Amino acid sequence: MTELVLPPNSARSDIPAHAGIQCAQRKAKGNCFERHPKESDDGRPNLGIDAPVKLTRNQVIIACLGLIALQAAILLAMGREPICKCGYVKLWHGVVMSSENSQHLSDWYSPSHIIHGFIFYFALWLLSRWIPMSFGMRLIVAIAVEASWEVIENTNWLIERYRGTTVSLDYYGDSVINSVADTLFMIVGFFLARRWPVWVTIVVAIALELFVGYMIRDNLTLNVLMLLWPAQFILDWQAGR
Repeated sequence: MTELVLPPNSARSDIPAHAGIQCAQRKAKGNCFERHPKESDDGRPNLGIDAPVKLTRNQVIIACLGLIALQAAILLAMGREPICKCGYVKLWHGVVMSSENSQHLSDWYSPSHIIHGFIFYFALWLLSRWIPMSFGMRLIVAIAVEASWEVIENTNWLIERYRGTTVSLDYYGDSVINSVADTLFMIVGFFLARRWPVWVTIVVAIALELFVGYMIRDNLTLNVLMLLWPAQFILDWQAGR
């Protein structure tokens, strides 16, 4: 058997000896290449990060609960009501044009937060191809983004924006319990997106948008559209005019 001998100057300091021998063997067959230090095995840039941060399950749970608790604390400090001013908490409130909308545990806008979870999972999955992140780390980032949005959504400026450009004339901000529930719905969507095939996630997202749009003439798509680019004909249709 012929023994392969590496030239003295062919070794790289960042490649183990056995890797050099394997590379030399592949060179003999013409299928060895050296990876650029800033590229992953499939040629994608790894931004200098070789492995995701390892977090235990307990660390992930503590971080997630801490972010949700921080979200609630900030909302309380902003003057948001802990629960509905009516004095009780309902599992479901289905009347959109009322002062109790966005005050209880769930309502017609809860599906939009499930879709948030779908979107965040997909976006962070793509990002993790360049910046390696474990599922737990992606979940933490998703909760941080959702919690941040819930805080921004309940600022006086955005509340007035909603009231002025959308059909939500009776909207005066979320209760804290509703806002926290919205984040929990996002987490549900995040886990479902992990479990379901991509096509199922897309079909469910479209079905939710169509169903909610049919039932209340509003959904996530229309909400974003009316917030950013208000259209009078859409507002008239939503108001039944």
